[in-house]
Amino acid sequence: MDDPGFFDEGALVAVLTAQPLDRLLDYKAPEGGCFRGAFVEVPLGPRKVLGVVWGPGRGDYDRSKIRSVIRVLDVAPMRAEMQGFLTRAADYTLTPMSAMLRLATRAPGLGDPPSMRKIYRLGDKTPDRMTEARTRVLEVLRDYGGLAFTLKELAEMAGVTSSVVKGLAKLGAVREEDSPRDLPFPHLDPDLPGKSLTEDQQAGADALRAAIRSERYGTTLLKGVTGSGKTEVYLEAVAETLRMGRQALVLLPEIALTAEFLTRVEARFGARPAEWHSGATMTERRRIWRMVGQGDAQLVVGARSTLFLPFQNLGLIIVDEEHDTSYKQEDGVLYNARDMAVLRAAICGARVVLASATPSLESWANAEAGKYDRLELTARFGAAVLPEMRAIDMRAEQMPAASWISPSLRRAVTDRLEKGEQSLLFINRRGYAPVTLCRACGQQIGCDHCDARMVEHRFLKRLMCHQCGETKPIPETCPSCGAEGRLAPVGPGIERLAEEAEAAFPEAKIAVLSSDMFGSARALKAKIEEIAEGDADIVIGTQLVAKGHNFPNLTLVGVIDADLGLQGSDLRAAERTFQLMRQVAGRAGRAERPGTALLQSFQPEHPVIRAILSGDEAGFWKAEAAERQAAGVPPFGRMAGIILSGSDAGQVFDTGNILARNDMVLRQIGAQVFGPAPAPIARIRGRHRVRLLVKAPKGAALQEAISRWIAPLRLKGDLRLSVDIDPQSFY
Repeated sequence: MDDPGFFDEGALVAVLTAQPLDRLLDYKAPEGGCFRGAFVEVPLGPRKVLGVVWGPGRGDYDRSKIRSVIRVLDVAPMRAEMQGFLTRAADYTLTPMSAMLRLATRAPGLGDPPSMRKIYRLGDKTPDRMTEARTRVLEVLRDYGGLAFTLKELAEMAGVTSSVVKGLAKLGAVREEDSPRDLPFPHLDPDLPGKSLTEDQQAGADALRAAIRSERYGTTLLKGVTGSGKTEVYLEAVAETLRMGRQALVLLPEIALTAEFLTRVEARFGARPAEWHSGATMTERRRIWRMVGQGDAQLVVGARSTLFLPFQNLGLIIVDEEHDTSYKQEDGVLYNARDMAVLRAAICGARVVLASATPSLESWANAEAGKYDRLELTARFGAAVLPEMRAIDMRAEQMPAASWISPSLRRAVTDRLEKGEQSLLFINRRGYAPVTLCRACGQQIGCDHCDARMVEHRFLKRLMCHQCGETKPIPETCPSCGAEGRLAPVGPGIERLAEEAEAAFPEAKIAVLSSDMFGSARALKAKIEEIAEGDADIVIGTQLVAKGHNFPNLTLVGVIDADLGLQGSDLRAAERTFQLMRQVAGRAGRAERPGTALLQSFQPEHPVIRAILSGDEAGFWKAEAAERQAAGVPPFGRMAGIILSGSDAGQVFDTGNILARNDMVLRQIGAQVFGPAPAPIARIRGRHRVRLLVKAPKGAALQEAISRWIAPLRLKGDLRLSVDIDPQSFY
């Protein structure tokens, strides 16, 4: 083996597979040898599985029984920096390496050879006879905006047989084309003219361009009021990255944001970038994965999992709306994409830009401490000005029963309707009503598998559990006492608010925006585009609408329940309420006409509500930071959540007590253990859940201590343990 990165035929190599094993496996290098990082197919028992050559084999196994690598896949090998990133991410999150590799290989058919294939697109003819199956096929193609599918993909997504698709192709309603696999993405031209920038924006763009040219790692917090043009500033950083021949990644928190953003990218660079998220077809995912690894995709826009694509020469990562909680993966591998972006950039010498109007306290504290650079945009772009913000004191409003739009807010909406302007009514609750109550016995209808109330979704005519997804028809009689006609919805959800708005404003065109009311991500994106073009008088939305959408004709935002997020014991409750209210209010007045934001509150004197209305962001962050520092909690201390779950409640609690009693290894680093206690949602999908919380000083070696703490534990039966480093939610 002349080159330490190359293994001759027959040499022992250690292969990491995506199978749930706790070790590397030794194999013999195939005919012709293989490189470190090569993607390979190897035998594992009777199966053939995907793996990566991680390094030289250990040789501590009978060599005569060691099998050979079957073949090396025709894809770019995993770079050493990617191996380092996966290893360090696994160490930080206490995740098995096999699970990390699964994250990094989430594309189908990686081992398939390049070839021509049949693809299917929407045709230009309409069949004389429509069936339900044909309708479903055409709806899928329309929802995905003209994207191509393989025959298998299209048939599966539409829930039909392949003969239905073939029949539509013969009629011209679907186009069948020959297409080469995995074409490179169109070239993006960084030297096309961008939008003219304000003095503020120009200074920010110049600073980011200089940072990119240094080709050294660094993180910049790009803070700008809503509508200040942060996107235009960081697109100039993308342009500089492309000029230097490096790749760029833009993370967005919500798939519905991508449509408008892709349009802006195309206008700036002359072509569309690669798009990676749950709305991308499997065919497209395979193409992106391969092209990113070959350097034939200059810019990728996507969701948090885009971080695990095999970039060849990554020079810039943008984390847009960096405060957004959807960057935290809450199942499977528990990671925060914002933090992992910083880790990945540090390993490959890239720049990170964290963009937000309301940064997370973690990022704010890092900028205060000088760990991150800070750029601020203090004015809205062009003629737009920040909205006027006022509270509606609900204690002084004369509210009819089962009504949630106050007379003051109703008058403001009426005024906008008369002027031909749009209004947004915001409530952070999906469904029709959060609770269904029996007025005879007082029983609230709960999920059969979880300790959670079921939410009425009237448009589906079903009750739904937002924890496990279980649904059931809305019953006619109380499941507890059998009383008929006594079940009543309690409290407002977005559907109930829409019902009230339709009655209050019968002439208005009302659009409801909630993620669970659209069959596909493409349909949701199309609806948002329609609203932006003026196709609604009143928009009713959940927190989905707070995420960076630009509705030029929207001049009024009414927050139905500004106090909702202040309830509960979440240490980030104040921070999240502040961020959400400021972001929602920022949807108003983004063009020439000034905007107003009205917050309905029963406690307008609350410090968080006062900070939102006054706009004293610096004062709010300083006060919040002081409270967290005094309590020794993030970002001034460390935390980890331990969740034990199983079908036997007694066994789960007993195991939690064993852990809590044997906490010496944690006390050695100054950590404390709280619990075990029933998790706030103590049962999900029939599994009982117990939580322990570990709190440690800022510089403590928390992961190492937790690993040693849980190592002696033997989990019996269906008992499971998960570790959440830096938990964002405490359910």
